[in-house]
Amino acid sequence: MAEGNRYRVSRLEELQAAEIDCVLFPGGYSPDALRLHAGTLELVRECHRQGKLLAAICHGPWVLISAGVMKGKRATGYIAVRDDLVNAGAEFVDVPAVRDGNILTGRVPDDLPEFCGEIIRALT
Repeated sequence: MAEGNRYRVSRLEELQAAEIDCVLFPGGYSPDALRLHAGTLELVRECHRQGKLLAAICHGPWVLISAGVMKGKRATGYIAVRDDLVNAGAEFVDVPAVRDGNILTGRVPDDLPEFCGEIIRALT
């Protein structure tokens, strides 16, 4: 990482869970494609094993569901994802943001202040 930069752009295949503080999956339909990518799912599983923060908002929990890390967790997300969360063994709660261990989920873009606030609290 260059001096003064607080981030770097990497290919997924270059990422190592040990170097990651948080993996965040935004909403929209990109999570539907990401949940089909074996490398993404393995990265999520390894980050989960290491206790790294996994954050997902709106449709983002689809990736966490496909990675198999939602069983027994309290979670939220876009209402269309509710049945998927429940079928994966999660308890769906209709609140702006919920943290259960190292998993943080947010409901919809209007809830970004609460969701981002929880990310900040979790990482500080």
